[in-house]
Amino acid sequence: MSGKLVIGNWKMNTRGDSARQLAAALLADGQTNREGVGIAAPAVYLAALAEQLKGGKIALSSQDVSRFAADGAFTGEVSAAMLADVGCRYALVGHSERRQYFREDNAALLAKMRNAIAAGVTPVLCVGETLAQREAGDYLNVVREQLAILSDIADGEYVVAYEPVWAIGTGKVASLEQIAEIHAFIKNWCLQNAGGSAKIRVLYGGSVKAENAEAILATENVDGALVGGASLDADSFRVICQAAGKMI
Repeated sequence: MSGKLVIGNWKMNTRGDSARQLAAALLADGQTNREGVGIAAPAVYLAALAEQLKGGKIALSSQDVSRFAADGAFTGEVSAAMLADVGCRYALVGHSERRQYFREDNAALLAKMRNAIAAGVTPVLCVGETLAQREAGDYLNVVREQLAILSDIADGEYVVAYEPVWAIGTGKVASLEQIAEIHAFIKNWCLQNAGGSAKIRVLYGGSVKAENAEAILATENVDGALVGGASLDADSFRVICQAAGKMI
């Protein structure tokens, strides 16, 4: 494990043409077409993008993975084995939007983590607190509870992404002091409690942009970034990846 990891989360954005155009722009640029850069695309475009990214260095990620491991009557689900088959290297797990809108709990997220690892896909566990939890001083307890599932993973590679919910898509960014505090907390907790902790990277997400990426990525214990809206603009994403590349 070396260098910073930057994953662009496209969320529920793009269409076929715009997804291909954005991927083409990233492939054509040495700052983005390199190891340590990934894109989490909508599921319907994963197969086409996997084909397009062949020969390049950009890693493909899904935005979710099924809690069900075996093939079967699970309409609408996409299994970890299917993601591996299409060429995904990563899978986001437990993003705050899925926790909020789909009521995903720790039991479901643990199953997703295990399924991804078993299929050879590296899960990216997303954790983070709401503004109310932050202001109440309860944010460490919230993140600790979200991390708890890692105690039940004996081995395998995975990534943690800290995304304060109040900073996602709002333009608000946690201070560098807040980021340093929570990243140190996550790493210390994982070293004491999590299986496979020596392999853990901790990314920061939450309104990461071209203008703040370098300062965030230079913060102690920040191993990369999970980028939302800025990843939909090739120029902005390039600047973020360039900042990460300086710190290899």
